[in-house]
Amino acid sequence: MDFTILTDYFGDYMEGFRGTLLSSLLALVGSFALGALIAVFRIGPVRALRWLGTGYVEFIRNIPLLLVVYVFYYGPAAFGIPLDGFTAGTIGLAVYTSSFIAEAIRAGIMAIPKGQTEAARSSGLTYGQTMVHIILPQAIRLVIPPLGNQFINLIKNSSVLTIVAGLDLMYFADIVNSDTFRTFDTYIFVALFYLVLTLPLSYGVRVWERRLQRKY
Repeated sequence: MDFTILTDYFGDYMEGFRGTLLSSLLALVGSFALGALIAVFRIGPVRALRWLGTGYVEFIRNIPLLLVVYVFYYGPAAFGIPLDGFTAGTIGLAVYTSSFIAEAIRAGIMAIPKGQTEAARSSGLTYGQTMVHIILPQAIRLVIPPLGNQFINLIKNSSVLTIVAGLDLMYFADIVNSDTFRTFDTYIFVALFYLVLTLPLSYGVRVWERRLQRKY
């Protein structure tokens, strides 16, 4: 393995690492917020919102991530609102991941005894207040392990940004590879940068899972 590739192109690798990290963080926040909202829609009392939430999850989960990214990359441009690759890729990543997060949070909500919802409603809280203050905090704690796994998948899926010149790790790795023609070495170093992001998160998920097992 030629380590001079890493030293000579360390600036390119770090630029891509920062792009991947920023995209992943933005997509994580966006997908969590949207996923929580869709989960509430899916188990809510309003039939139209239940249909909307179910349709959203089933549609997004069953199409390729790349297609979602293409929709946000080429779609706005068709209406005169072009988005750069980083923005379109990050939005597509957030939308795609939110469908899986919605299902995880919905499972957590369904695990909370219905009596808590009934007690909260009888005390004068609205449905929205009940969800925000009583149900969702408990549900999210229960589903942190599967949420953590989805966030790990999100980081790995961020490599799709390279298709739309999203300035991520894979994008800069392609540049390094085109300069050096050392394909194996170039992408092995990329894998190491991804591991820097995913291994600590994976460890944290396992620790939380063990804590939940001891508690319950």
